[in-house]
Amino acid sequence: MCATCGCSGATHEHHEHHEHGHDHGHEHTHVHAMEAAILGKNDRIAAQNRRLFADRRILAVNLVSSPGAGKTTLLERTIADLRGGRRIQVIEGDQATSNDAERIRAAGAEAIQINTGSGCHLDAAMVDGALRRLEPAPGALVFIENVGNLVCPALFDLGEHAKVVVASVTEGDDKPLKYPHMFRASRLVLLNKLDLLPYVRFDLDAFVRAARQINPASEIIPVSAVSGENLERWYGWLRHDHGEP
Repeated sequence: MCATCGCSGATHEHHEHHEHGHDHGHEHTHVHAMEAAILGKNDRIAAQNRRLFADRRILAVNLVSSPGAGKTTLLERTIADLRGGRRIQVIEGDQATSNDAERIRAAGAEAIQINTGSGCHLDAAMVDGALRRLEPAPGALVFIENVGNLVCPALFDLGEHAKVVVASVTEGDDKPLKYPHMFRASRLVLLNKLDLLPYVRFDLDAFVRAARQINPASEIIPVSAVSGENLERWYGWLRHDHGEP
């Protein structure tokens, strides 16, 4: 079992013991008990994070995506465009390097870097530690940029107000069907790199249908972090639709 997230390892053990009926049943129960313990502990710390956000009137947004979807570029543009308004602070999650945190600071926001090593996601305890260092200001907008992964982050509550999944037109229009748990867990879908749409094979209508099939309640906003197309709708979501946690 994966000690980090309790999911991929569970799948591995499930297949590894497939031919041994008694052992398989024992291992299956053991794996689920470990998963429940990991997620239970995470949820307790997430509740603490949520109380902190609520007490300080902080809007906390968990940005999730595959690697290369452009969420750091989108975050840089968001910081630059909203500068002078609500204070923006960022928790940066990555397996290695502080490159993204340095980019965020250069864009004008405070940033705390979390390196997960072999870990494939942020968890509530990591965010709790980062919050103690960041000391978010009352009324701030806190972005949590998760590790590039559309599987494990869907399972872990960080105490955020909402998960926002960033997809891109370069990834394929069937992304919601391939990663249903993440799209089901997200309240907003930002379809990025709209400026590249003329140059790739991507059916925008098919993507929207797939996303709606998985999560009829989620809002979908096609955007371009490069050209700025439709970014005001994203900023409107932050300012008005979900301005108060």
